[in-house]
Order: sequence, then structure tokens, then C-alpha cells
Amino acid sequence: MIKAVLFDLDGTLLDRDASVLKFAADQADRLGIADKEKYIHRFIELDARGYVWKDKVYQQMLREFDIPQMTWENLLEDYLESFHKHCVPFPNLIELLEGLKAAGYKLGLITNGFERMQMSSIQALGVECYFDCIIISEREGIKKPDSMIFQKALKVLGTAPSESIYIGDHPDNDMKAAKAMGMKTIWKRDTQWESVEADYVVDELEEVLGIIVSDK
Repeated sequence: MIKAVLFDLDGTLLDRDASVLKFAADQADRLGIADKEKYIHRFIELDARGYVWKDKVYQQMLREFDIPQMTWENLLEDYLESFHKHCVPFPNLIELLEGLKAAGYKLGLITNGFERMQMSSIQALGVECYFDCIIISEREGIKKPDSMIFQKALKVLGTAPSESIYIGDHPDNDMKAAKAMGMKTIWKRDTQWESVEADYVVDELEEVLGIIVSDK
């Protein structure tokens, strides 16, 4: 019987692609970039869906764009200070979390990334209050797919892997790692991958509650 539901953040609760697009467009406007579309395209390309940290991204952006009186450090700080203002949740996020809490499930969140960035995104989405456990890789000194980060979350929640289900978008960091722990898995489909091994597959968050409630 499922007692705890754990989530990934980026690509699962946070529509990171849409958020990055909004942020890059806003930053280009504020910097007065002449070719706004090129700036947006290159930022998204260099960002590599968050797998390249922004110090390297902005060092390259300065080589390609004329941004007077700005250093890569200035641009990085602007990213850190401003990204959360552009966070886009996937549809039905709050409804899902409220439904799970009302049904009595414990909720956890496990995310790779820097604590400052991830917490500001979580708070911007307005979901911090729903979680009994928030695990961020920088704070823990371990990151997915390391089994220890899942063990940490389950210990805090007080549930066994067999009593827990994990929802994420990454085939290895989320699905494979959680399954190896003995947890059930729900893959939130991402078009970057054609197929992923998981117990369930969803396209929208609104599908999740029904799956969990029916999984006895």
C-alpha cells in the first residue's frame, strides 16, 4: 500500500523549458540585446536543460554578444536573483498536491541542484507547504541517481521503499534510480526520450492522483 509520494522538481512539477524561455526573453529585454531571438536561442542551447551551470553559459554568451559593462558574474547573479520570477508550473500542480494531502499521503521532493536556486523555484511555485520532506542535492552532498539521496528522503518520511512511489521525468536519475530502491515509479513523459522503463506513464499531472489511489 502506498503511503508516500515523492517527486522530482525540474521537468516534473516545474515546466523548466517554459521557465527558461520566459527568463531568457526577459533578460534579453533588460540588457537591450539587439537580436533578442538569437540571445534566447543561444542561452537555451548552452544551458542544455540545466545540465551546464550558468558560469560557463554566461562566459560563452559574453563572447558572442555585445553586453556593455557586464561581466559573467553580473549575469550569473541576475540569473540567481531573477529566474524564480519566471517559474511556470505544469498544469494542475496545486490541485494534485492538495488532493494527495487530503487523501493522507506523505509528500516528498528530491531534486538535484543548488539550494538557493531550487528553494527559490519551489517557493515561487507556492508548493513548499505541501511537502513533509524536501531534499536538495547541494545541501545533502549527494545527488540522484545515488541511492543515498532516496534513502535520506524515505528515512525522513518514515516509509519503506515498497510503500513509496516516485514521479519524475529523467530515465536514469529518476526512474531507474527509484526502481533500484524498490519504489514504484511514474514517468512524466518527456519528448527528449522515446520510452522509459516505469510502472506507469503520464502526460499530465492530473493523471497521477487516480493512479496512486487505485494502486493498492
